[in-house]
Amino acid sequence: MSGSEHERVESLSDWYLKEQLDFDKRLIRFRYETIKSKLVGKIGLELGPAEGEMTQFLINDFESLTIVEGSSDLLAQIPERGNLVKIHALFEEFQPQQPFDSIILEHVLEHVDDPVGLLERVKNWLTPEGRLFLGVPNGNSIHRLVAVKMGLLDNPCQLNSRDHALGHRRVYTSQTFRADIEKSGLKVLEIGGVYFKPLSNSQIQENWSEEMIQGFYELGKDFPELAAEIYAVCSA
Repeated sequence: MSGSEHERVESLSDWYLKEQLDFDKRLIRFRYETIKSKLVGKIGLELGPAEGEMTQFLINDFESLTIVEGSSDLLAQIPERGNLVKIHALFEEFQPQQPFDSIILEHVLEHVDDPVGLLERVKNWLTPEGRLFLGVPNGNSIHRLVAVKMGLLDNPCQLNSRDHALGHRRVYTSQTFRADIEKSGLKVLEIGGVYFKPLSNSQIQENWSEEMIQGFYELGKDFPELAAEIYAVCSA
């Protein structure tokens, strides 16, 4: 892996430390709540924890949790814990010393150069009964569909300014997401949506009540194809 990819990952860390909204963090919690009951085993791996917004919850679900983060600045934000192993590395360079029962890749595949190649590697890190948990933003989220109608996007999967700021290389739909998973040889056990988001994160943060925020999380369960996020539970 070239030095330029290391530099790219480090350069993007400022967004998480300076630009991230409270509602961005709230969506991470909603994603965690969606997968929590599906986690298996005692040994977990989280790839791409950023500054640890989901890690703070996952740490209580496993006897041992390993996290792998490409940005040293972000990794330094995550508090040390007795059952936490912190590793600074690109995912493509990480060589695990043991298999894992649950592997979590939340908002990773839209960032990496070769998502299928990464999944092909990661599937070999699972225990026989292990599960892989994937999450990506949804190109067919209702807020992206209305952006097309407003002329702000040419198509729902066009990279917008926020995508560029976050270093996204692609925007998935449930169809392209499933296609990349299956190309890697993984089996999709479950696929669904998280959060019905008709407006931007900043608009929601500025204008919505707690009851509205929670209500639209529940509504997303009824309209997974139009939800802001797509999740998948997979096996090798």
